[in-house]
Amino acid sequence: MADIVLRDVEKFFGSVQVIRKVNLTIKDGEFVVLLGPSGCGKTTTLRAIAGLEDITSGEIVIDGKPVQNLHAADRDIAFVFQLYALYPHLSVFENIAFPLRATRQPRSAVERQVRQVAAALGIEHLLARKPGALSGGDMQRVAIGRALVRRPKAILMDEPIGALDAKLREDMRMELKRLHIENKSTSVYVTHDQVEAMALADRIVVMHDGVLQQVGTPSDVYAHPANLFVAQFIGSPVMNIAPAAVKTEGGRVRLALGGGAAAFEMPAELAPRLSATGAGGALSIGVRPEGVQLAREPATGTIDLEAHLIEPLGAYDIVDLKVGEGFLRARTPAGFVARPGDRVHARLDPAQTHFFDQRSGASLGIRLGA
Repeated sequence: MADIVLRDVEKFFGSVQVIRKVNLTIKDGEFVVLLGPSGCGKTTTLRAIAGLEDITSGEIVIDGKPVQNLHAADRDIAFVFQLYALYPHLSVFENIAFPLRATRQPRSAVERQVRQVAAALGIEHLLARKPGALSGGDMQRVAIGRALVRRPKAILMDEPIGALDAKLREDMRMELKRLHIENKSTSVYVTHDQVEAMALADRIVVMHDGVLQQVGTPSDVYAHPANLFVAQFIGSPVMNIAPAAVKTEGGRVRLALGGGAAAFEMPAELAPRLSATGAGGALSIGVRPEGVQLAREPATGTIDLEAHLIEPLGAYDIVDLKVGEGFLRARTPAGFVARPGDRVHARLDPAQTHFFDQRSGASLGIRLGA
């Protein structure tokens, strides 16, 4: 296993820059997920680490050795593709054994290592079958087995479960997590699915337009987004974002959202802390649906709002509330709001309210109650 270090890595396709000064250290044994929308540069970054794409400038270091000028075959990296890339004429056993045969391993060693990997993946009973007789999930297990069997320095995975149905994706997420815990292999995984990223990663690397937006643990990027892009990309349902105006009156501080007349009460400490950031009036706030707290009866600091839409999601509902020119989504226990048109009393939890510079999108780093 090995550390992987990217230093000032850039990549152009013609005149189009797809990776912009990427600096990243992946620790030995770490599971890192590159997360972002299509076209953000995450797959190109993964392929650059593997040696499947040349970089335009910068340095890639694996296990202390610069590798940007080495061929893919000389980097001791395993790559798992989304579409399996299995040899259809070979059995499952021979597909897994292929990298061992290529390095002329003794027959006894091949037999032992293939069966060990097959046992870990739960596919021992499939070793004699051809890929055409396998389910999508089993084909991906075979592809992962082929990557694991030769114990490479790192395993790179490009949306390996993206083509599977929802139930299989959930099963394979659990399988990948278990395998990583058992093998402690340095793993880099690409996905556009933030649920996969949150479930699998030791750290998430959020990318947009070829730029690293934030690197942190799943809890860090969820609870403390670095900017508006991360705030809206991480989380389901997405974070509520709205332009906000701060109103101070008689020692009280209120936030008016989306041009609305009604305003949410905030702790008095907000006004001087906002002033210290120099953001001025260009302010956006963000709050996740669980940070919008609803009550049936009025209370200090709540405002009266109408429920416009209720989305039942089993154990909880997502309720859309009209606020100014926009909507605020709240997460409530199932059935808390009976029907659209009902009135509720809402407040924003100050500890879960985020403040962003509207011009740059950057977080202002204000944590109320912290």
